[in-house]
Amino acid sequence: MRHLPLLLALMLPGWVGADEVLIDIGKLDESKLPAQGVRVARRDALLSITATESRPYPGITLRAPTGRWDLSKFARLEVDVTNPGRSTPITASLRVDNPGADGRSNCLTGSATIPPAKTVTLTVLLDRPLKQSVKLFGMRGYPAATTRNSPTIDPANITQLIIFAPGLKPDYAFWVTNIRAAGTYTLPDGKDFLPLVDTFGQYMHADWPGKVHSLQELRQRIADEQKEMASLRSPEDWDQYGGWKDGPALKATGFFRVEKDKGKWWLVDPEGRLFFSHGIDCVRMLDATPIDDRDNWFADFPGNNPQLREFINPGAYALKGYYAGKSPRCFSFAGANLKRKYGDNWRAAAAQTAHRRLRSWGMNTIANWSDSAVYRLRKTPYTANVGFRGRLLEGSSGYWGKFRDVFDPQFKEAVRNAMAREKGNSAGDPWCLGYFVDNEISWGNDGISLAVAALQSPPDQPAKLAFISDLKAKYASIEKLNDAWGTKHESWDALLASRAAPDAKKAAADLAAFYTRTAETYFRTIRDAVKEVAPNQLYLGCRFAWANPRCAAAAARYCDVVSYNLYRRSVADFRMPGGEDVPLIIGEFHFGALDRGMFHTGLVKTTSQSERAATYVEYVRGALRHPQFVGTHWFQYQDEPTTGRVLDEENYQIGFIDIADTPYHETIDASREVGYGMYRYRMEN
Repeated sequence: MRHLPLLLALMLPGWVGADEVLIDIGKLDESKLPAQGVRVARRDALLSITATESRPYPGITLRAPTGRWDLSKFARLEVDVTNPGRSTPITASLRVDNPGADGRSNCLTGSATIPPAKTVTLTVLLDRPLKQSVKLFGMRGYPAATTRNSPTIDPANITQLIIFAPGLKPDYAFWVTNIRAAGTYTLPDGKDFLPLVDTFGQYMHADWPGKVHSLQELRQRIADEQKEMASLRSPEDWDQYGGWKDGPALKATGFFRVEKDKGKWWLVDPEGRLFFSHGIDCVRMLDATPIDDRDNWFADFPGNNPQLREFINPGAYALKGYYAGKSPRCFSFAGANLKRKYGDNWRAAAAQTAHRRLRSWGMNTIANWSDSAVYRLRKTPYTANVGFRGRLLEGSSGYWGKFRDVFDPQFKEAVRNAMAREKGNSAGDPWCLGYFVDNEISWGNDGISLAVAALQSPPDQPAKLAFISDLKAKYASIEKLNDAWGTKHESWDALLASRAAPDAKKAAADLAAFYTRTAETYFRTIRDAVKEVAPNQLYLGCRFAWANPRCAAAAARYCDVVSYNLYRRSVADFRMPGGEDVPLIIGEFHFGALDRGMFHTGLVKTTSQSERAATYVEYVRGALRHPQFVGTHWFQYQDEPTTGRVLDEENYQIGFIDIADTPYHETIDASREVGYGMYRYRMEN
């Protein structure tokens, strides 16, 4: 979806107002439509568009009947697109043109991937610039009209619409219906733009389905949701853990374990039933947003209420962005909304609601980063997260920080101490699937990076000393090493003092060998620490974001289940680097859209809540069809703050619930569609 720049950061206009049909498909003469590489057939109010040849952008052009449409009062353009195929997703796009449009300038484009036999609404938000500039900061995504390079359009002078499917193969088709302008645009002038966020932490200058407008409305939603969950309490074929009680009965050990059955890997629950971990991360995590330097950003700021001051953090840790190194004051709108919604007993009420929600949503796992006070109620299986500190490998680098030195004796001790804290808590608890240890650490892509990093570290780095010891054992003399590597070190001490990287090709075998030793030491040490404290529970790995065959092979050797965070549209064709046949679990994935008052879609973009829901179904079912996956964990339970979380400025629309604790019904319906039938689907596909 690289051709969708407007989704990177968009102003969200209002979602109130009647739709206006732009094209009456029933009255079109399809034979006169400008078409590029497609055949068009009309069936009442539906256009069937079939590719006839291989072109980059096969599709049709719909010109304004009077030369232009004036859509100034509208928020967006929409068109419903159906993929009538049974097996192949297609990508469809809607381009909205001003005079002089060339695909990059004077136009806006919205795109969506449409699963087989699904209909998705393509949406293009008719963004236009503010009359005055506004300085915003501390967020990953911004209202587009406040940023210099955000694409905009003149909605009063729209000349044509182009509907196309990039790369559509010959004889493949898509259907188009209901071409309309929708929503009322309510964007204020720049001088009226701040405050940006209302008392519930929601974007002020828009309305949308599900937005909270008052405390009374916030509280009324408790009863509304309880009524819904009472009618959809749980899949009927689940046991108490969420395993398949109507499926095969395997050996029951009282704890979760893994087993391969009929060619597919499975988790097995404590009662011996097949279990697929359909879960969600960060249950009741309560992200906070910085409030320093933002005095005029928040209307009716709830932190001024003495009853809600507990949600102010006087000095939070910021890793990246505007606030890095500043320890800003922060406020959790998510927490304040829970207290205002559920009352003084909000912690217990929200925890009980979370368990009921997950079961009703067809989910059976509270996954990583979740509040232990929630999962220790032992109503839903959970994964525990273990973190620890240790000496860093100074020559390494990575997005979240440097790799740790696994040859430092303190590494083993730190892991053992971290696991010891789980005694009497998660260790020995049958509801605990197992442990993720670490997250998205810096393995590198080449399979030698950690060995190179050791050589680029100071002389007292334990990893460097271990590597040079290996080299001494292999080469005996520095001269033989120099001959092999093409180097000119005068002595082993000179190599120890050097911070230079060797020629990667000449030293490849030795670098690869030490990288493998590093990876195996890492996984073996952690595995041993986990099993020492919790011998009956699973070691779930380190949640790879970047992996190569060498570190993947080490994980496969020592982990009970290898974990990956896979931000993509499908995992149906995923192959583990190196190809080991071991059970895999997805620690994170998500999709987001910008039709609910947020400014950033997260790492995988969709154009609407309906497309997000359809993509969710296809993603999880792709994992269910895959013989190695034993679970999928969505990141995360709740949207991130509208104005960015303090850690790294993320403000993604990636929740099953929004900042005001309101469920996204499209996504939840998708979760139920998958979860309520996932065992029979996996067994039969």
